Amino acid sequence: MDVRPQLLDALSALRDRVAAVRLPLPLPGVPRARQTRAELLAQLDDYLVPRLKDPEAPLLAVVGGSTGTGKSTLVNSLVGRRVSEAGVLRPTTRTPVLVCHPDDHHWFAGMRVLPQLTRVWLPQQDETDPAGDPEPPPAGTLRIETATSLPRGLALLDAPDIDSLVVENRLLAAELICAADVWVMVTTASRYADAVPWHLLRTAKEYDATLVTVLDRVPHQVIGEVSRQYEALLIKAGLGEVPRFTIPELPESTGGGSGLLPDTAVAPLRGWLVHRATDPAARQQAVVRTAVGVIDSLNARMPELAGAVAAQYAAAVRLSGAVETAYEQEAERVRARVKGGAVLAGDARTRWRTYPRDSTADELLDALAESLIALLQCAVAAADETVRESWRREPAAGALRTDGAAADREATERIGMDVRRWRRELEELAEEAVRALDTPAPEPDTVAALLATALLGGRRARGAGDRLAELLGAHGALRLRDQGGALLTSYLDRVLHTERDRRLAPLRALDVTPEPQAELIAALSVLQKER
Repeated sequence: MDVRPQLLDALSALRDRVAAVRLPLPLPGVPRARQTRAELLAQLDDYLVPRLKDPEAPLLAVVGGSTGTGKSTLVNSLVGRRVSEAGVLRPTTRTPVLVCHPDDHHWFAGMRVLPQLTRVWLPQQDETDPAGDPEPPPAGTLRIETATSLPRGLALLDAPDIDSLVVENRLLAAELICAADVWVMVTTASRYADAVPWHLLRTAKEYDATLVTVLDRVPHQVIGEVSRQYEALLIKAGLGEVPRFTIPELPESTGGGSGLLPDTAVAPLRGWLVHRATDPAARQQAVVRTAVGVIDSLNARMPELAGAVAAQYAAAVRLSGAVETAYEQEAERVRARVKGGAVLAGDARTRWRTYPRDSTADELLDALAESLIALLQCAVAAADETVRESWRREPAAGALRTDGAAADREATERIGMDVRRWRRELEELAEEAVRALDTPAPEPDTVAALLATALLGGRRARGAGDRLAELLGAHGALRLRDQGGALLTSYLDRVLHTERDRRLAPLRALDVTPEPQAELIAALSVLQKER
């Protein structure tokens, strides 16, 4: 393959854009989009970029399949000795095993392919504890074995089960298959119609990968019938041209004796693989087909991923918009209620009516502050309920659930602290106004109580404004009310904006932005141009 540096640069840039994608909101279709992202990264990192950089590297055939299909026995038999553990315990293949000719060892010793897996060199038979029991293989490792029975230019990889009960094994199996030049899909006479292997077969067709299927463990008495039915299913799926190999059910299939199938059982498959690896034309055809198939598949998969990113941003905009709208509506309602004198109610109104005869300035200020706190708490609670009602219709809100009771308690504490700060600053304004007087000065707490009443009492508190004018003069009272009004407005906005921003913080922390969508499309466009 004649690969220009510009194409590799375009692929690397596209890979970075895919890696930057985040899909944190649980929208419909997100699991598929996350899988698409993982598969894209696996194919770009583990296969496409390494293959295009080193077209002369050995052909890698990954043997995959469901639990109990005999993948390890097949690999052992192709190699001619036991290199991968096979047996009745499922899943047997916990650590992937790669087998290559000793002269090809250097191609897989580094991080050229499967860079996320740590290489293990110790021969399997030596990995025992003092009692002689096999050690559990460490997670995230790739066992490298060499065998002179394999020709130079061919490597086999025994992957974990694609339907493993262990999630990590299942995900790793999918990644390993995506790293293959040749996909060797193994199934059995009892499982060839299962959904899982067919999903992989359809994926191989979608990517136009070089594919071969093995129908293993077929009883002699039904071998003709099962082969015909399997062929019919392949043809129906548009895979009729895929090479098929059938292996009859044998005593060695269950791991008995040496655990190796007779050479005659695997000779046709071995011959096919060896021919693909050693014949220049066949090798070129296999490698180019898979590589070009992956590149062509990007034309459909990248827009799909970009669409998922756009859906994330649209959902984030809807979620944040619901919060902002709810709090803006409550902010307008609070301003209107304060202007209408709603704070001067209940105990605050009683204190004002009996002031200064039976209530002190401090008692009046306390009552007004508590009433203002209650008004703001109700506003925040109403906004939150509006948000919750709106978010119930949004699947994406599932990623933002919080402890409502704890959030309410914390909001109550914050509102109380802010109102108390407002009161202190209001009292400081009153003290400054009193100090500026040349005439005998009134008590600062009296001025503060009258100012708070005038600001919060609406038409019910006209007397407070008149009394301020008597104490401070008309101009002094007007100036103080303007200062106090600006202070009150700033604190009302601060309280509601603080609570709004706290509701938005978990969503903002997800950092869902529109840029990744455009970057994905732009990276694909550059790649298409370089093609």
